[in-house]
Amino acid sequence: MSQNKTCVVIGASHGGVNFAFALRKEGWKGAIVLIDKDQTTPYHRPPLSKKYLELEDSIQNNLLKPLESYEKDNITLSLGKEVAKIDKENKTISLSDGTSQKYDVLVLATGARAFVPPISGINKAKNVFTLRNAKDVEGIRTAFHNSKQKNIVVIGGGYIGLETAASLKKLGANVTVLEREERILARVTTPYLSEFFANLHKANGVHIDVDKSVTEIQSDGNKNTVVCADGTTYPSDLVVVGVGIRVNQELASDIGLEINNGIVVNTATQTSEKDIYAIGDCTFHYNKIYDVHVRLESVQNAVDQAKVAAANICGKATVYDALPWFWSDQYDVKLQIVGLSQNFDSYVVRNEGAMKFSIWYFKNDRLLAVDAINNAKSYVMGTKFIKTEAKIDKEKLADAAVNIKDVLIN
Repeated sequence: MSQNKTCVVIGASHGGVNFAFALRKEGWKGAIVLIDKDQTTPYHRPPLSKKYLELEDSIQNNLLKPLESYEKDNITLSLGKEVAKIDKENKTISLSDGTSQKYDVLVLATGARAFVPPISGINKAKNVFTLRNAKDVEGIRTAFHNSKQKNIVVIGGGYIGLETAASLKKLGANVTVLEREERILARVTTPYLSEFFANLHKANGVHIDVDKSVTEIQSDGNKNTVVCADGTTYPSDLVVVGVGIRVNQELASDIGLEINNGIVVNTATQTSEKDIYAIGDCTFHYNKIYDVHVRLESVQNAVDQAKVAAANICGKATVYDALPWFWSDQYDVKLQIVGLSQNFDSYVVRNEGAMKFSIWYFKNDRLLAVDAINNAKSYVMGTKFIKTEAKIDKEKLADAAVNIKDVLIN
């Protein structure tokens, strides 16, 4: 069936790499070509803001697959090349180096890029970084070691910003986090969890200022001054910007694929063009569990969609219906999240210790999601309860003396 066909994958991160190996496992006999503008052998992304930055580990110790695995499965890695154009009529991809590549099936695993806000002076200032790839981390490391005062300003109090702040603090930096909203993590969690992480960072010596809208970065050689709308200023040796992402959907948009907060795909991960699929951070897809269309920035989503796409391309009808999960590591604290808490109307906190608790999100009486701090059991049980649509006694849930297995309403 696929003996003389070629499947091309644009994007060689978690989604693209896992798809390529899954496609071969599903029985694809033809060529598989992975294209990515990053020159580095594909690597794990989550450790970039955590262990890779903190421990200054080699990226070669964080590869998604050993290089010989690609050779063994006859998967061609075409790295350091950027796709300039897709010709869907002739099924040809034009690369920035002037070469081209034919395809029979195309998979877009283009992911997203860091958003750089229109702050005055940000493009002229030295030692200003986003954190999205290994090159970013290497730049931050170099600037950090070359700085004398080691004053670092992190713009953005989301998970990436906070993880980066924690890692840099462990390296001995003087770290200040500036958040535009009235609290950190304001768009993704409850005030309870925001306060916990704010206190955690303060206890570890990180300074957090909220209600701070950065308007300008003034530079003097390698020194920067971060200026906020209220007139406050922060001297810095380097600045890390972590305020969100922009989806890499331009290639899809240029060929007329349906776009809506990402590349629209059906439950088989197929785009509006039958021979083009999309997976990972770039996709806007239907989630059966919550009956909504969402775009998720998570390794789990990328890997699960990769498997679904591979199966469908090989003629094995498969539907994507995974329950989302996420995690964040900061200092010695592990946050595990299962489900989507959007549109919750109430929540229950189950305290099992100062550094061990969980937050359970409800819409009416339906459990939507669980945030678990150093609490794998609550994470596991929450996953089970969401999948089975279990009815929960909220009063019992809030009482840590009650066994979590006994909080169900029969």
